[in-house]
Amino acid sequence: MTDSVRHEKRSLAPAGGEVPSPAGAPAKALPDWYPAWARTLGELYFSGTTCLFIVHGNVHDLIRCPGPDGGDAYCNVSEFLASQVFGSWDVVLQYDLARGLRAAAGGDAQRLQGMVQYLSSRLGEPSSWPRDPDSVLLTLDKLLERALLEDDPARRKSLGLILEYAQYVVPAGDLGALARGQGTNLVRFLSWAQNPYFKRVNMAFCLVAGRLAEVNDRLVQSPHVASIEIPLPDRDERERFCKWAARAQDFSKLTDFTPAQLADLSNGLSLTNLQVLLAQGRGGTVRVDQARFKQLKKTMIERQCQGLVEFVEPRHTLDLVVGQQAAKDRLRQDAELIMKGQLDAAPMGYLLCGPVGTGKSFLAECYAGSIGIPCVKLRNFRSKYVGETEANLEQVLTVLRSLGPVVVLIDEADATLGTREADGDSGTSSRVFAMIAAQMGDTRYRGQIIWMLMTSRPELLPVDLKRQGRAEVHIPMFYPQDETEVREMMATLAKKNKIPLAADALPSIKPDRFLSGSDIESVVLAARRQALAAGRTQVERQDIDQAFGEFIPSAQGLEKELQELAAVLECTQLGFLPPRWRDKVREQSGRTQLQERMMALKSVLKD
Repeated sequence: MTDSVRHEKRSLAPAGGEVPSPAGAPAKALPDWYPAWARTLGELYFSGTTCLFIVHGNVHDLIRCPGPDGGDAYCNVSEFLASQVFGSWDVVLQYDLARGLRAAAGGDAQRLQGMVQYLSSRLGEPSSWPRDPDSVLLTLDKLLERALLEDDPARRKSLGLILEYAQYVVPAGDLGALARGQGTNLVRFLSWAQNPYFKRVNMAFCLVAGRLAEVNDRLVQSPHVASIEIPLPDRDERERFCKWAARAQDFSKLTDFTPAQLADLSNGLSLTNLQVLLAQGRGGTVRVDQARFKQLKKTMIERQCQGLVEFVEPRHTLDLVVGQQAAKDRLRQDAELIMKGQLDAAPMGYLLCGPVGTGKSFLAECYAGSIGIPCVKLRNFRSKYVGETEANLEQVLTVLRSLGPVVVLIDEADATLGTREADGDSGTSSRVFAMIAAQMGDTRYRGQIIWMLMTSRPELLPVDLKRQGRAEVHIPMFYPQDETEVREMMATLAKKNKIPLAADALPSIKPDRFLSGSDIESVVLAARRQALAAGRTQVERQDIDQAFGEFIPSAQGLEKELQELAAVLECTQLGFLPPRWRDKVREQSGRTQLQERMMALKSVLKD
């Protein structure tokens, strides 16, 4: 076998392209118009080190390729692989669990007929070909071995396999959890990937899966296997597709935007999403104006993330935030830098900490409103199924990377982001932590993905996420500090809730009642109910007084003190602290005393 198996790499090019090329000449064999991911696949193939590829990411989108008239055309990933990447190969097989095994030649009927004739002589009639993965892979194994044993290398057929939805054939999971057939499939793929004879001849295997985390780790991490991600389309690709989609039709009849404007605004969308959007305008039923585009983009991205993110539409800016003047000034400065494109001076992220009810989420949303960029909130991406949590997070991060600039809100960050410890969950928490930490520390996305971590217990958040270069600006939040701030907060919350106040409605409230912003909002809403019950639309002084008189704040005093101390100790800028805390921190051994008090509170609360 060794003597007959020679290096004879065939060109990865469309049908009618170059003839078989020797190994080591990828630049001549790959067309200039190839997308970057296909070029990477070709270079790895020609290197002679890899014959099994896992293609993942944006695999359900449209891929640009040359059309019959010399212009652009678009097809799906499997068709692109069959007609473009393996377009000059003798036999290309496509398989998925639903449709079984079949020959794939794109739209070339003559080529397809030749494939079917060759396969029928070795596998029998197509109707008799096996469908279940165990039998299919065993049959393919015999076909590959027979091809290798061909005496005349000139008669040896080039053979490519495209396996769609590979995650259902070799799913993620521990070895003990794999079914017998799945374990057999995994071993077979690993043996193909490691086979030195396959790497020398024209045999290649492309496993297609939307989420890499759903494919078995032992296959993904094998040094003989290459994982290739198909990214979401960039701006230039989106503009080119918009022009192609309109074709002879006047683009202005489809939407209010030009192709260039639509390309600028559609970051985070796939070409399939754009096709759906433009098809509505082409149908003449709904014109895509700015308001409709905004709603469609929100819906499409949430669907693309499979409901794992929620778009938040900030209705307010930092002007509505009461107190926290130093924090507001810093956030305004950062917002201006981002709007001016000076991203290198913008922070990677923020940590907003403080007792419950101090307005951490509100401040984060107001910051996003001041910049005027999309704001998303991570929903629960954790799952009870093995590998699905990591796959969900991978999907979200992929969209976020293409969506930027974007503000990402993570509430209760200490509980959501996990730690380095496995904690008996088969390592899921530690893997989630590693993925989040790696993305937060990727400086290529500085000013593009702005992380806003919010928690009332910042000391529980792993230090790796709080360090400089990740959530680097730590802003403590406190209850109103003086009588003026309490009155201003009452007026602001009434404005936020569209509650009309009488001129003298606001009483004098001492800050020593330690009311949080949510406490004050509850009082304002209670006063509103009393005014409406009395037949009045405007809230008067008596309504406020009665609401305050009946309100009983939370009794969790020690817990609130603990949360406040934690916020003070996390602060990264003295100016963020109120005067009394600033003076305390400046005292000799001031931070040490605060830490000792916090440890004492923890001990009491634990008991």
